[in-house]
Amino acid sequence: MVIIHVKTKPKRSNHFHSSFTSLLNYQKNKNPFLSHYNYHSHAIQQNPNTDPRTTLLSSSKVSNIPTHQIQSYYGSLLQSCIAQKAVSPGKQIHALISQMGFGFHPVLATKLVHLYSACDCLHNAHQLFDRIPQRNLFLWNVLIRGYAWNGPYEVAIELYYRLLEFGLVPDNFTFPFALKACSALSAIEQGRRIHEDVIRNKWETDVFVGAALIDMYAKCSCVVNARQVFDKILERDVVVWNSMIAAYGQNGQADESIELCREMILMGLKPSEATLVTVISASADIAALPQGRELHGFSWRHRFELNVKVKTALVDMYAKCGLVKVARNLFEQLREKRVVSWNAMITGYAMHGHSTKALDLFEKMKDEVQPDHITFVGVLSACSRGGLFDEGRMFFESMVRDYHIDPSVQHYTCMVDLLGHSGQLDEACDLIMQMRVKPDPGVWGALLNSCKLHGHVKLAELALEKLIDLEPHDAGNYVILSNIYARAGNWEGVAKLRKLMIDRGIKKSIACSWIEVKNKVHAFLSGDASHPNCDEIYAKLKWLEGRMKEAGYVPGTESVFHDVENDEKANMICCHSERLAIAFGLINTPDGTRLLITKNLKICDDCHIAIKCISKITEREITVRDVNRYHHFKDGICSCGDYW
Repeated sequence: MVIIHVKTKPKRSNHFHSSFTSLLNYQKNKNPFLSHYNYHSHAIQQNPNTDPRTTLLSSSKVSNIPTHQIQSYYGSLLQSCIAQKAVSPGKQIHALISQMGFGFHPVLATKLVHLYSACDCLHNAHQLFDRIPQRNLFLWNVLIRGYAWNGPYEVAIELYYRLLEFGLVPDNFTFPFALKACSALSAIEQGRRIHEDVIRNKWETDVFVGAALIDMYAKCSCVVNARQVFDKILERDVVVWNSMIAAYGQNGQADESIELCREMILMGLKPSEATLVTVISASADIAALPQGRELHGFSWRHRFELNVKVKTALVDMYAKCGLVKVARNLFEQLREKRVVSWNAMITGYAMHGHSTKALDLFEKMKDEVQPDHITFVGVLSACSRGGLFDEGRMFFESMVRDYHIDPSVQHYTCMVDLLGHSGQLDEACDLIMQMRVKPDPGVWGALLNSCKLHGHVKLAELALEKLIDLEPHDAGNYVILSNIYARAGNWEGVAKLRKLMIDRGIKKSIACSWIEVKNKVHAFLSGDASHPNCDEIYAKLKWLEGRMKEAGYVPGTESVFHDVENDEKANMICCHSERLAIAFGLINTPDGTRLLITKNLKICDDCHIAIKCISKITEREITVRDVNRYHHFKDGICSCGDYW
């Protein structure tokens, strides 16, 4: 082999390499072979695409060197390739050692499998793995990890069971990798079996295995099981706490997530970046502004004020809590605006119906970073909520044509909503039929809501038929079609739907609204009479009702799904949960204070009209965050422009 040495002077290496080089230089008089390694390893570190054939020892020189030194030499070089994820020189080294008869040497082959797995070349890794005669636990772990991180996840689980068949005993590295694959697949049964193996091998209290178990149960929506694992780990590090905090946050238990974070701090542990991002996101999910502000102050006091991920989470939190201006100020202060930062701000604007601001920010983003699929969900949502039909169609086409992003279910949902609200119901239905992915409840729900807006009975029946297949026990879908029937005077259809719901044991979801006053959350159900201030609340509603009638308001009772008299229907409408929360807020806050109400369901048509009227009568700004979006009521006008 002809040796051509690299001519470029190597750049300054990192601290670890410098220390290792010093050691090798100290020994070079004893062993020039090791000194030669120093030069080639340095070349690979400076240029991961270096061709080893231009730097390595020739076969003639290697032939006179002891076998153990050859193995040490190439093993060290492969370790450098792994550290740099330099697959190209690694493949060349693989070819060279195969020519010398060391291709299936246990140490060198294991390092090659490690390299291929780390570089997402799993086909090469698996091929080599199958040909290695002596496979130790580390080698199995390396390949399982590769599939657990990059997929197909099923292969990682298959390898785990093959490992058991070969008589090997999993360790505290094997279990987290296998459990990660179960998490990715939401494979709860497989995860439970592996948990049994964990217990059998006495690894349940290990922090790495415990964190993996918590994550697996959380991804499978088994929070109780996750907490049971958490409670059994007596010596918990920050990673274990973060896993449990995230488990609550991912499963809609934001209050528990925030409370566990407080408990962690009281135990004397310092929250990490991941802790703060998770718990701030949990605060955002329930629009818990006081807790979000508390976390904002905490992060600043503990020197996270310049942390991009924490600050981006705060941008998202303030946007979801209705303080879009505060979110924008924080966004502008970011030293580095990553894609996720732009997405948080664009989506924040879209949620509040600030469509023009969202699209203006998107134009600025394109000059800074490459938009991703989440960016376009925000952009299309902004178009949908702003009634920007032409712009929405243009951005959808541009996403596919210019950015080569395949539309996801979320993108299609936005487009169906936009087309439907614009009255293009047939086109919206055609788009669903042409989707490249399976429509989910969000897509058919968008069509059903659009049918309600335009009174299109036939397509509404189709949408409900599909929704019953996907989520048969969601009462809200039945109620929407019932309301469409009622408006069309189809009382026979209303009766049939009611009977269907009774036969299937389906009950309407209980509407709940809550408001936070003086750091205390007050929740209300429709017609609620359990609050200590009940008499004052209903007296305030009675006063508002009189003022609203003077202004020309007439309750709309079409949405009441009961055979009752009109007066009783009107009383039921006027006692909806959001109105009780508003009345409580008016009584217990100074004049001019903005009210923020959160509701677990979509706000009804009549309450939307009523709250516009209340905002004008009381000269208050009232924000209602329902399950779909934000409504900002001020001076008798809603930010949605009645387009929702």
